[in-house]
Amino acid sequence: MSAFPRTTIGGLSIPRLIPGTNWLLGFSHTSKAQNLHIKETMTRQRMAEVLQVYMDAGIDAIYGGTPRHTELNEAIKDVQERTGRKMIRVCIPSLNVKDGPEALEESAQTLDEFAAMGADICMPHQHTTDQLIDRRNRRITGMETYLKMIRERGMIPGLSTHSPETPLYADESGLDVETYVQIYNPLGFLMQIEVDWVHRMIWKAKKPVITIKPLAAGRTIPLVGLSFAWSTLRECDVVCVGTMTPYEAEEVIEISRALLEKRVPRVELQWSRSKASIVTA
Repeated sequence: MSAFPRTTIGGLSIPRLIPGTNWLLGFSHTSKAQNLHIKETMTRQRMAEVLQVYMDAGIDAIYGGTPRHTELNEAIKDVQERTGRKMIRVCIPSLNVKDGPEALEESAQTLDEFAAMGADICMPHQHTTDQLIDRRNRRITGMETYLKMIRERGMIPGLSTHSPETPLYADESGLDVETYVQIYNPLGFLMQIEVDWVHRMIWKAKKPVITIKPLAAGRTIPLVGLSFAWSTLRECDVVCVGTMTPYEAEEVIEISRALLEKRVPRVELQWSRSKASIVTA
């Protein structure tokens, strides 16, 4: 099997497909009931089984998770020990961006925890980044302080955001960042402006973009969401997708490979009696 295509973020080689953690940690964007189902279902062992599929395919990175997500962190360690390879951590900490020394010290402690956990790429979460967006002056006010703190701790800085302005303003103001996050899917789910506008802004970004929610949190099937992503992104960009089971991980990887190689995916289609009349011998 050929290696999965890779890109480079801040000098670090990273696969262009990476697993997200919402569907491992219980953030379904569907309902409280679904969130509870995920939390009750996912164990350290099951998380490791999902991540093992990615590692076996050469996809050695993961997006999300915090020092307090003990089972996820232990599952990552399990897979690393079994494979003898490190899993790149792309982390999205929430920082206290209020004024004053106490808030700054709290943010410093948070970043210390993420560095100690082994974060390679550190991208302040949307909850942090989007508080600081100044549309009037086209800046992300005060972000320089936190990006410097990330560099000082040996992590590669980026910005996680749900706002399409963030890459534009960061590029215009010369912020020290190596990558951005953007929500990007064919349904426009959770996107603040039209899909074609976000598409154009991704292509104008000066650094690689990590796109999240490509399947609109399960609202579109993998072939549709992944076809859109792989056919409209640049070769430097990344697709982050959440999966709950090893079977889902295998499908996502195979469909992505097939789309990039311009062939039919080698996956078995879902079956119901309504398809009986179109099955060929």
